[in-house]
Amino acid sequence: MPTPCSERGRFRDQSVVILGGNAGIGLAAARLFAGEGARLALTGRNAETLLAAGAETGAITRVADMADTGACAAALAAFAGALGPIDVLFLNAGVGGFAPVADVTEPFWDQIHAVNLRGAFFALQAALPHMRDGGAIVVTGSIGSVAAVPGNVAYAAAKAGLRAVVRIVAKELLPRRIRVNMISPGPTDTEIFKRDAAEAEIAAMRAMFADVVPIGRMGEADEVARAALFLASRDASFINGVDLYVDGGCVELG
Repeated sequence: MPTPCSERGRFRDQSVVILGGNAGIGLAAARLFAGEGARLALTGRNAETLLAAGAETGAITRVADMADTGACAAALAAFAGALGPIDVLFLNAGVGGFAPVADVTEPFWDQIHAVNLRGAFFALQAALPHMRDGGAIVVTGSIGSVAAVPGNVAYAAAKAGLRAVVRIVAKELLPRRIRVNMISPGPTDTEIFKRDAAEAEIAAMRAMFADVVPIGRMGEADEVARAALFLASRDASFINGVDLYVDGGCVELG
């Protein structure tokens, strides 16, 4: 019988850095990585939640906004100095935002892309000198990159661009044996989904997604995080450049 993941220690003595690890999918992944023996480092924009995440998981932390390329580069250098070469990088930080095409402004577009595409790319670039050859990079995308969802044009364009980045970086890093893969969540029950919403609104959205998602419900942060750990682990040693939909069947069955 296979050993449960929490007892397998797939990341024992490995340095794992999560950019955007203080809430939602990132925090769920931090808990799982910590449970499997990783030396862990986290960034986040919210100092309070980041401090709590570090205390819970034993991670070292540093406040950094993905849109601030200098702050992210400094954090990555500091983490590598403290933990040693990075074995696993999980680029998870992102922001959302909906607006119909006619209402998209340049500041709105730039805000979305500054984090989800520009920031993610330059954070990945800054991490490469600190990565151990043979390591793994996992990037959080979105099924929005392939789904024609009205109002989602800025976010979808950024995540589609990030998908192209993953393919090209995976190809360029072949000589270093660093695998680069993407997870693309579907509707996921995280704090971002519930932020600034009343209980009745949250319940209505959950019911709506239950009708839309083929599996009949929203995903949980842990379910997406487990997919990230799989791609980061040696269990996925022959997987490179993929976009793994963690979406209850939305893309393939919807």
